[in-house]
Amino acid sequence: MQKSFLVISALMVLSLTKVYAQGESAVPFLLIGPNSRNAGMGETGTGLINDASAMFWNPAGLGFQKGIQITITHSPWLPGLGLSDLFYDYLSAKYHLKKLKGTLGLSVTYLNIGKIIKTDEFGNEIGDYQAFDGALAVGYGTKVTKDLSVGVVTRFIYSKLAVGQVGGEQGTGTAYNMSFDLSTLWRPSKTKFKFINDRLGIGLNISNIGPKVTYIDDKQADPLPTNLRLGIGYDVYKSEYNNLTIAVDFAKLLVKRRENGESDPVYKAIFTSFGGGFNNVMKSIQSSVGAEYWYGNPKLIGLRGGFFYEDPDRGKRKFITLGASIRYSLYGFDFSYINTIEENHPLANTLRFTLSVSFGEPDDAPKKKADEKSKEKSPEGPQK
Repeated sequence: MQKSFLVISALMVLSLTKVYAQGESAVPFLLIGPNSRNAGMGETGTGLINDASAMFWNPAGLGFQKGIQITITHSPWLPGLGLSDLFYDYLSAKYHLKKLKGTLGLSVTYLNIGKIIKTDEFGNEIGDYQAFDGALAVGYGTKVTKDLSVGVVTRFIYSKLAVGQVGGEQGTGTAYNMSFDLSTLWRPSKTKFKFINDRLGIGLNISNIGPKVTYIDDKQADPLPTNLRLGIGYDVYKSEYNNLTIAVDFAKLLVKRRENGESDPVYKAIFTSFGGGFNNVMKSIQSSVGAEYWYGNPKLIGLRGGFFYEDPDRGKRKFITLGASIRYSLYGFDFSYINTIEENHPLANTLRFTLSVSFGEPDDAPKKKADEKSKEKSPEGPQK
């Protein structure tokens, strides 16, 4: 029979993940920035046309993308805790379909929490099990106009914090759930303001919309980490061999927990989470800024940096991010690094490594010059 040790172990695992991912919700692993490229830019990306990881940052970004791509990310998670079996993996893929006039996306998220020991009522060990969180998501992005795209994601969530009945409770410590995301991205291509044409991106994403997560019983259910992200991306400099982009993101958790510990259902929390006055709302907003430089035609070497800030009363995360990339033929390799400024922070020295493989013409492939296009379209063909 599993007694209090199992209950405490499960709650410790749950609280551990809550503390370091802005948390008043269950399954906070869904808030972890999954890929090295955007993580290196201060965890920004809602206003950018990302790669297949747009499944997380802004699924509407898929609507501007073509070709086929697969990315795999690995990160030893919370290295400051010294737990070697705590790690994070993320796989994403995209596939453009002309018949659907859009791009399909797929992602798999896995957070390995580690081994949990089970004991009986006398404290004797009776076995162990592997605790983990996972999610499988399918998405789609398409353009509704030349400059505006929309995206949607459906996600299946599985969270295993315990096995069997926990003490005298009803639940087993394992939860299943579903959620979905809604997003949009505006990328103007022809306006009277020439300095924003094909340079500016403004994105909005509401993710993890769904019912509460139940580990034990309905009365003790916790809300999903429904999250609102607003992002702006801007190409400051664009030339044949040099490109510089800046990005700014703002994120807010749409969760409302009352003084008695109960939380509002998602359809209500989307509105009530903005209560408590202007100062309270501003404290609940995470902000991040990042920059990315690419050299090459096509892009060959990338460098990036960023800064992430969260109010001390709402998580106290504050860190500098750095990153780099290299591209060769079909392959790409990215990595990012977190400097938490504060010593002995669980996120200190966090590394992410991402490997990508792309098929077909990349979305950032250099465009042909106008005179070359005119020659190709000429009935006489290109002149000798």
